[in-house]
Amino acid sequence: MDATAQGNATAQGMAIRLEGLRKSFGDTTAVAGVDLDIRDGEFFSMLGPSGSGKTTVLRMIAGFETPTEGRIELAGREVTRLAPFEREVHTVFQDYALFPHMTVEQNVAYPLKIRKVPKAERLVRARKALAEVRLDGYGKRRPAQLSGGQRQRVALARALVGRPRVLLLDEPLGALDLRLREQMQVELKAIQREVGITFVFVTHDQEEALTMSDRIAVFHQGRIEQVGTPAEIYERPATGFVASFVGTSNLLDGESAQRVVGAPGTYSIRPEKIRVLKEADGADEPEHSSATGTVAEVVYLGDATRFHVDLDAGGSLTALQQNLDTSAEDVAAYRGARVRLQWHRRHAVHVPN
Repeated sequence: MDATAQGNATAQGMAIRLEGLRKSFGDTTAVAGVDLDIRDGEFFSMLGPSGSGKTTVLRMIAGFETPTEGRIELAGREVTRLAPFEREVHTVFQDYALFPHMTVEQNVAYPLKIRKVPKAERLVRARKALAEVRLDGYGKRRPAQLSGGQRQRVALARALVGRPRVLLLDEPLGALDLRLREQMQVELKAIQREVGITFVFVTHDQEEALTMSDRIAVFHQGRIEQVGTPAEIYERPATGFVASFVGTSNLLDGESAQRVVGAPGTYSIRPEKIRVLKEADGADEPEHSSATGTVAEVVYLGDATRFHVDLDAGGSLTALQQNLDTSAEDVAAYRGARVRLQWHRRHAVHVPN
């Protein structure tokens, strides 16, 4: 095999393969049969509400839980019954688990110390890992002298220092405030791109998953509802659950769908795809659909306004409109107004039952 072909083969390799994975706790089934492939070098998110099975799957990959049924492979090697230390993975938790009596440098080097790596080499590798997470010069500080975001990056450096094949992250940003969490989302993706290690990220936050992921698996009741890129998950939800859980969506079905969309079934329309017009405005072009109704409620969000509209055809739709020229005072006037909602036909996505 030449170098190019070998590189292509590596790029297509699987870091993780799950086959028929199930986990029961007594009479409760936490994971009800999961098949999943995660590629080498991918930032992969497992997204779902509490109790959906995503964290249990992560713990089985890490070796902290043993599957009731099924098989786990890491880089083609079966590890289903192996202990955590026998797997080329490292897990980062939400609570950081740093040693308060150690310096940052000592915390990062600790896994290498356990593996009997010589002290000089430990120091070099720890400093390199700190540089990768943008913490050059912080090695002599104690965890208590750092911000929450900095402590999170120390935990990340400690996980990266041993160069695991896969890094597992269990809601690692959950303890941070909103502004810091948004900053860390961008930094975490940039770090993953630079180090090239497979990241598997568990979260219940849809925005986090959409922001950082190459692909996402959406979990619900112990099963995977859909796997796809952020755009595929958001723009083409495979089920009603995915449409409603990932972002905000309108679901039209039954008589309302027949009258508004012109076809039976269930349809998802994202609020930001809908334009709010005066009832008499906006003659429909061939590629557009529309529906008239009455504004039941208006919510001013600062940068945008959310309109809740009761449709003449039955049911309701929510539209989100950027406040390019609209003030909070203007918004109140819309309540009770007659409007026409208009959207491109391709944005009414059929959702299988």
